[in-house]
Amino acid sequence: MTAFNIAFEAPETGYHPRPSGDRPIDLVHLARQTGGDKNLEAEVLAIFARQIRKAVHELPGLTGTDRVKLAHTIAGSAKGVGAFEVARNAQAIESNPDQAALLAAFTKSVIDVDSFIIGLNR
Repeated sequence: MTAFNIAFEAPETGYHPRPSGDRPIDLVHLARQTGGDKNLEAEVLAIFARQIRKAVHELPGLTGTDRVKLAHTIAGSAKGVGAFEVARNAQAIESNPDQAALLAAFTKSVIDVDSFIIGLNR
C-alpha cells in the first residue's frame, strides 16, 4: 500500500495553500518565519521589497547565468517571506531565462507584492 501511495500521490512541491487566502504574501507563513515578531516582519518585508524592486530593474539587462542566479536568489527570498507567486515566477525565469513573457509575469507579481507591503505600512 505504501508503494502505491508513493507512486500515485502528488509530489511535494514546496508550496502549500496559503492560509492567508489570496493575499500576495502569506502572512501566516511570515509570522511563523519571524516568530510572530511584528517589528521583524516589517523589517523583513522592507528588505524584501527593496530586493524585488531592484530585481525588476536588473533582470531585463541580465542574460544567461547572471539572470538565472538573480532569479534563484529572488525565489529563495520570496519563499522565505511567503510571496509564493513571486517565487513561482522567479523559478520560471530560472528554468527559462530567455523567455520575455516570464519577465512580464514576474514584474506583475512584484508589483502586487510591493503594493501589498505598502498597504500594510499605512
